[in-house]
Amino acid sequence: MAAALATCDMATVIEGVRTARGWSQGDLARAVAYSQSWVSRVVNGQQSLTVTQVHDLARRLDIPLHLLRFDGTLQPDADAAPAAPAPEPGRAADTPAALLDGGQLSVDATIAPALRSITGGQRRMDSTSPARDLLPSAVAHVHLAERMLLKARGTTHHSAVSAAASEASGFAAWLHADQGDMGSARMHYRTAVIRARQAGMRLLDVYMLGSLAAFEIDTAEDPELGLGLVQEAEYVLGPSAHPTARAWLACVGALAHAGIGDRSAAAHGIGRAEKEIARSGNTNPPWPWVFAFDQAKVAGYRALVGVRLRSPHDARDAFAEASGPQARGAKQSAVLKVELAAAHAEAGDVDEAFRLAVEALDTGTRFGSARVVDRVRSFRRRYRGPQAACVRDLDDRLASLVNAAPSSGYKSG
Repeated sequence: MAAALATCDMATVIEGVRTARGWSQGDLARAVAYSQSWVSRVVNGQQSLTVTQVHDLARRLDIPLHLLRFDGTLQPDADAAPAAPAPEPGRAADTPAALLDGGQLSVDATIAPALRSITGGQRRMDSTSPARDLLPSAVAHVHLAERMLLKARGTTHHSAVSAAASEASGFAAWLHADQGDMGSARMHYRTAVIRARQAGMRLLDVYMLGSLAAFEIDTAEDPELGLGLVQEAEYVLGPSAHPTARAWLACVGALAHAGIGDRSAAAHGIGRAEKEIARSGNTNPPWPWVFAFDQAKVAGYRALVGVRLRSPHDARDAFAEASGPQARGAKQSAVLKVELAAAHAEAGDVDEAFRLAVEALDTGTRFGSARVVDRVRSFRRRYRGPQAACVRDLDDRLASLVNAAPSSGYKSG
């Protein structure tokens, strides 16, 4: 073990930790919140690690970082953005003036609000803009936030800048997921969790953990891993937290339980969320939640649970109770339409199912969203009913994407 630590041989280190604690490889995977297949590749020397991943593993396994000797063999972080180019002569830079001091980055009390306002503006644009257009600036913003965090080390501003960096990474993760880049999305989500913990802000920590859990459950389709993350978030949250946070986590957990087929636990989670919402009254949601998490939002999760548990009539009733696609951004509305299409298909309403799927596909191609288009493809693969005209129409539209010119902007995940 000493030799492995001296050479940063993480395969030997984490295998040694596993053996010493009497864990199975599955126990180890749950402890580090990675998939078992990923952990297996690391242990067998088939998976290269970045510096960020080494830090993450060391933190989760309580390995003191000062014992690890970084010998230069680690991979650089794949998502580290290149330095932003200098502004053209005579043209103002896009970075707020408060971030610059004689050409050198400096930190004061204005930095964290400035960084957060940029992320907030990018989030608002997400509902009407393709992720591919927002992603370069979002990743550059993460890079800027990380540079500011280095400058803030040892100052009274470190916590606030860490929180701003967490929000920036969380949004970059969301955009990567929309583009079907699972590895980059996961890395940014994990960075968001780490930065939230450095900020010492419990609700932000929970929000980013829950967001990572939702990604693993719904996008990466790994509900067992997602459930472990939900349980970790609930532990961090504690029993006396704001009802919004508790209701949201209960819904994410219900989705995980539905994904592994646990009908009783999924129903219990939705029931817990409904009770929390009833208890919350008209209180405003806590930061970093922006919108109220109300009974209509819980109904939306109940509908998603119904789809995954193959209860189409329950799902359709819940979708009707929910706020409806029109209350959401276009891309999120399209995702919900695919879910609702699955419920209609299960209930035998094929025409309505494929009408919704086509509408979702149109939105996905318009916004270049691999996440939406891949959801439609998955819906079509699962359908085993009669080959009606509406089915052939969707097949033709999907086939046209394969033959589309590269300039169309759609990239399959």
